Amino acid sequence: MKQNKYDESEFFHKYSQMPRSVGGLNAAGEWTAFRGMLPDLRGKRVLDLGCGYGWHCRYAREQQAEAVVGIDLSEKMLERAREMTDDPKIEYRRMAIEDIEFGQAEFEVVISSLALHYVKDFAHLCSRVYRCLAPGGTFVLSVEHPIFTALAAQDWHYGPAGEKLHWPVDQYHKEGARLTRFLGDDVVKYHRTLAAWLTALLEAGFAIRQVSELPPAPEMLECNPAWEEEVRRPMFLLLSVGKS
Repeated sequence: MKQNKYDESEFFHKYSQMPRSVGGLNAAGEWTAFRGMLPDLRGKRVLDLGCGYGWHCRYAREQQAEAVVGIDLSEKMLERAREMTDDPKIEYRRMAIEDIEFGQAEFEVVISSLALHYVKDFAHLCSRVYRCLAPGGTFVLSVEHPIFTALAAQDWHYGPAGEKLHWPVDQYHKEGARLTRFLGDDVVKYHRTLAAWLTALLEAGFAIRQVSELPPAPEMLECNPAWEEEVRRPMFLLLSVGKS
């Protein structure tokens, strides 16, 4: 069994209190940029890797996608997704992202939001995504930025008065597992350099279309001053790639 913290009751309860769990896509700071990388979804078959509550699945159908499959390893996540979904053209399946075995060219669009930094062998997954994506198809993903994941602490360096002095980056080229703290619990994430993320996609056959490190737009800073931190260091990496 792959890592599955979200089926632990206390962890899932804490996750369910997060703003993005309550407010959905509009409460996710990276959503505007992620949405801008998506192709026209009308009439498309869409696969969501690590679908969680199914927010992206329902959005795809709102954009008139033909059919959507959302996968997640957490049964609690899928239970919540099914409770929030009333659409026979959205199917939720329980499986690990690493274990996907879909037919060749089964989807025109594959998406994944903040899930793939939990996957150990990203290169192998890329080959599986490439196979199930139709020619001309698009794969859009967001992950935690390598500057954010390099150190397991994932925290600022503080001054004597508790002020945030700088974001430490160390062991950047030492890729692999990081035991981090998330929602008060130990969680394993996998650190990769920016080059590693891009190379895995290129070697699988994808063409890079868009790369974003999510610099906060003025309106983001206006709505939420906490985004000032993202000016000092990137937290997210967003990629759009295509199959020729």
